[in-house]
Amino acid sequence: MNRTTLSLIAGTTALAAVTGFAALSQPGTPGTDTAAKAAAQLPVERTSLLCPAPSTSDLAETSYTSFTPVTKGTESGGKAELRAATEESGDSPADGEDEGTGKDGGKSGEDKPAKPVLTPEEPGKPVTGDSSGGDAPALVGTADGRFAPGWTVQETTEVAAGTGRGLQGVNCTAPDTDFWFPGASTEADRTDYVHLTNPDDSAAVVDIELYGKDGALKSAVGEGITVQPHSSEPVLLSTLTDERQTDLTVHVNVRSGRVGAAVQALDDKLGGDWLAASTDPSGSLVLPGIPKDATSVRLVAFTPGDADADLKVRLASPSGLITPAGHETVHVKGGMTTAVDLGDVTRGEAGSLVLSPTDRSVPVVAALRVVRGKGDKQETAFIPAARPVGTRATSADNSGKGSTLSLTAPGAAATVKVTASAGSEGGTPVSKTYTIKAGTTQDIEPPAPSGLKGTYALTVEPVSGGPVYGARTLAASEGGVPAFTVQTLPDDRGTVAVPEADEDLSVLQK
Repeated sequence: MNRTTLSLIAGTTALAAVTGFAALSQPGTPGTDTAAKAAAQLPVERTSLLCPAPSTSDLAETSYTSFTPVTKGTESGGKAELRAATEESGDSPADGEDEGTGKDGGKSGEDKPAKPVLTPEEPGKPVTGDSSGGDAPALVGTADGRFAPGWTVQETTEVAAGTGRGLQGVNCTAPDTDFWFPGASTEADRTDYVHLTNPDDSAAVVDIELYGKDGALKSAVGEGITVQPHSSEPVLLSTLTDERQTDLTVHVNVRSGRVGAAVQALDDKLGGDWLAASTDPSGSLVLPGIPKDATSVRLVAFTPGDADADLKVRLASPSGLITPAGHETVHVKGGMTTAVDLGDVTRGEAGSLVLSPTDRSVPVVAALRVVRGKGDKQETAFIPAARPVGTRATSADNSGKGSTLSLTAPGAAATVKVTASAGSEGGTPVSKTYTIKAGTTQDIEPPAPSGLKGTYALTVEPVSGGPVYGARTLAASEGGVPAFTVQTLPDDRGTVAVPEADEDLSVLQK
């Protein structure tokens, strides 16, 4: 059986898990158009999210925010909950029980059920939880029924001092089998971990491949890493190679099972943040939401194949697409990581980076390392290439101040509706419509629910026009350091195409 067939079967299994039935069509497959017309967009029935262990710092303060948008067509039942990943490796558990994080004590090797950390009560209203210190575990979450469509969980950590100090944020991710992380590093000032979390009842086997400026780095210890069921494994990149590389691309490939993956990139001088996976390799990419006061922007790109990629670099500014002086194009050698310093490319205005092929299209992954501040008051965040908003995108953990919503329409103009949910402790939802001109980026101070108490969620829904890309920035001042974190806003996976029951899936049997 070839790899394509295996991938199709894996995809069908994953879709069946959340919908009970789903259709697949290969490009050029007879009947594809008919199947697409027959398919209906229905709410997903079950989904899962994985949150990495937030920090090892005793000074860490972490908050979790869970939110499910109200979705038409869902049943009245269901639930959502986040539980601590079970400790099944040889690590000794901490003494006692921390009810705030759901961490269980017990003997090493035991698989004891963890108490829920968060249990949302109703769609449309966020629920929050928090933990302190460096013992908070990774979390495994499931949602079904009316809580499943668009379920989003944000993990935000404040670290007052030390390596990685500042604001770190990550959207908890769905399990998958393939991840690309351009922008990691093994240089002396960096401490980068790949966090692998397994939600399933059987062990997952993972390969971690590293690619530097000259190509693949040799690493036997990165092959065949076992992640035990319902557990999480942080892997320090510097233990996989002896080479010091300023810019690395990390490829997480799951041989068996599935995992959630994210890179925690911590810097001794520039703070740190989570690096989320880039969207799948593509000839054209959009990296949305560069803060307008960014003092340094570094592009890291990688093409997985043997062919080189020549990319046109443009900035979608508030006034339109412009070409950064001196950085009109970037050449990415096949199988090698390329980095380009773009400086203060936004020059005080909102911006998003748009990469497109100059000639033939070659699949590429990319991310930005963004720095705010100067001198010893600098802080870092990462922006990976993102998928478009799609049907709807959701962003949790917004407060009355410090949140910026950045929307980009790299092609045709687009109109979007932005809705602020009720607050976690009170408030009435509000909606507002925005028009994003073609080729521009618009920074929006998002609407807040009237009578807001606590935190709230934002949903973005395209109304008309071309594709929209989005990102949300959280900012806070930490001892004079402009702390911040950026999360992109891809489709929240609220619906799935379900065809008629008599659709032919014989392609899977070939």
